[in-house]
Amino acid sequence: MTGYSDRITIEPGKRGGQPCIRGMRITVYDVLDYLASGMSIREILDDFPYLAEEDIRACLAFAADRERRLMSLPAG
Repeated sequence: MTGYSDRITIEPGKRGGQPCIRGMRITVYDVLDYLASGMSIREILDDFPYLAEEDIRACLAFAADRERRLMSLPAG
């Protein structure tokens, strides 16, 4: 597995089973949405002091891995 497996968790009862950061209630999608809206990594870390830069990078790695997996699925 890639470098996010120790930071990204999926728990069925938390946030509807969405991938979260280290078991907290902030999801990968939340972080990606903040980045897409123009927030910098520093701004995210300032707003969420319990996150680390490695958490943000894990979200990006998770998204890249998921995209890679989708692209390798046979066309149906």
